[in-house]
Amino acid sequence: MAAFLATRWMGGDKAGGNEASEARVVIVEQPIEAGKAIKADQIRAVPWPGSAVPQDAYTRTKDVAGRVARVPMIPGEPVLPGKLAREGSKGGLSSIIPKGKRAITVRVNEVIAVAGFVLPNSYVDVLINGRDEKQRPFSQTVLSRVKVLAADQITTGKPDEPIVVNAVTLELTPRESEKLDLARNIGKLSLVLRNEFDEKTGKSRGVRFRDIVNPPKRESISPPDAQAAPPVQRFEPEEIRGTRRENVAKP
Repeated sequence: MAAFLATRWMGGDKAGGNEASEARVVIVEQPIEAGKAIKADQIRAVPWPGSAVPQDAYTRTKDVAGRVARVPMIPGEPVLPGKLAREGSKGGLSSIIPKGKRAITVRVNEVIAVAGFVLPNSYVDVLINGRDEKQRPFSQTVLSRVKVLAADQITTGKPDEPIVVNAVTLELTPRESEKLDLARNIGKLSLVLRNEFDEKTGKSRGVRFRDIVNPPKRESISPPDAQAAPPVQRFEPEEIRGTRRENVAKP
């Protein structure tokens, strides 16, 4: 009887261990584009080590199929709630715009779009080239580190495959949208591609005509360890007459 009970206990413990190691997680099977509903054949549930299951990960494909993706996903990554739009979203660009942000589209050409390298999810600065109230030409940065939501109707891009587009949709705050709307009506816009990890957004005073044609001269600055040479002392012969001393003129 003791042997029987021991066998049952060890078998139950082993079974329990298997259950703990048989957690399942829904992962991406085929590439998923942002703003589109996820199809059943694009995902699957796979065994996952129980101690390493991502927090809030989905375990059943039926809980994911039909939901709209907020971000692009690649095969092998787990599907998490933060990557999906709210339940009931119908898809499209509006489902991937974060709360408090807006999407505004500007027309571009091959040059303005940096030869096709301005792709979805890249970051750009927006420049304006126009004339001020005195009709003097100027160029200035209007917006810094703006995220590109879409290029034409494409919301997913590959960095090694540039595309030439006619319009770019940017993610802006309401205030930034107003600035961009005014800027494109008073001058010509250009996009400057920037490093995605560069988060500096300092203000620019802009560049005017005189900065190009007649730039201000910079004063020469000596190295910090440089010291002025001591003045050269000159000695001249003197002639003493009584109580007076007079320099003797050189021949």
